[in-house]
Amino acid sequence: MKPSFAIVGCGKVGTALAVFLTRAGYRPAGFASKSLSSAKRVADMVLSGRFSDVPWDITRHADVVFVATPDSAIMETCRNISKNTGFANNAVVLHCSGALASSVLSDAKTCGAWIGSMHPLQSFASADYDINPFKGIIVSLEGEGPAVEAAKKIATDLGGTVVNVLTEAKTLYHASAVVASNYLVTLLELAVQLIGEAGIGRKDAFHLLKPLIEGTLSNIGKVGVQKALTGPIARGDVKTVKTHIEEIGLKKPEFLALYKTLAFYTVDIATAAGMISESSKQELKKITI
Repeated sequence: MKPSFAIVGCGKVGTALAVFLTRAGYRPAGFASKSLSSAKRVADMVLSGRFSDVPWDITRHADVVFVATPDSAIMETCRNISKNTGFANNAVVLHCSGALASSVLSDAKTCGAWIGSMHPLQSFASADYDINPFKGIIVSLEGEGPAVEAAKKIATDLGGTVVNVLTEAKTLYHASAVVASNYLVTLLELAVQLIGEAGIGRKDAFHLLKPLIEGTLSNIGKVGVQKALTGPIARGDVKTVKTHIEEIGLKKPEFLALYKTLAFYTVDIATAAGMISESSKQELKKITI
């Protein structure tokens, strides 16, 4: 028989966990949220009658507890549950934050619980529960041994692929995810703004750039990040990069610093991949600093 679980915090992640854990055969012990109506909504979705706005009334009956509140509330929520003896002895307590380490759940150890974090590397923007958002994604784990083992089984049952991260480097793990996802949007906004100066409207810009983006991602998958680099810096073409800088400075000066910063560090990638000479490196560094 699979463990019972409770969810504290019935937002998008908490709701997705409730739905797909239940479908995977885990037994819902109940749902708690600051908003009683939110807890009831999730309970109704999985045909459970247990919901509350008092978390410890729910959590003390669960083998596994997910604290799925906003990051800023995780520590306080766990502390309040612990003060009210809201975790069972040997229960596993997990949060789903990418930025925080499992140590924010330390208060749960006073109840004899094991602590860990289980972060799905996925965006939960949709409320569509017909498609499993955990299937095929990476789920990052860290924490105490029994908690990590339990989380590994849960993540696998949800359809994810597990990777262990270092507790002391959890913040940098999250920073990496932010760069890969959020800052990719920023980078593409830069591309859209620049191509707009060439007369390509915003509606058409992404579709024009999409094959280039997909080709780059495909090359990265085949040969790795550094060797996938192409373009003027990879060729040591100082003149073209200098022209870019001059034109952006004239027509889109608000993006000049960003372009130069990206170019500056791209020189390092080209150097590490053995693509450019030392003299080209020095010239490119000089104009992009």
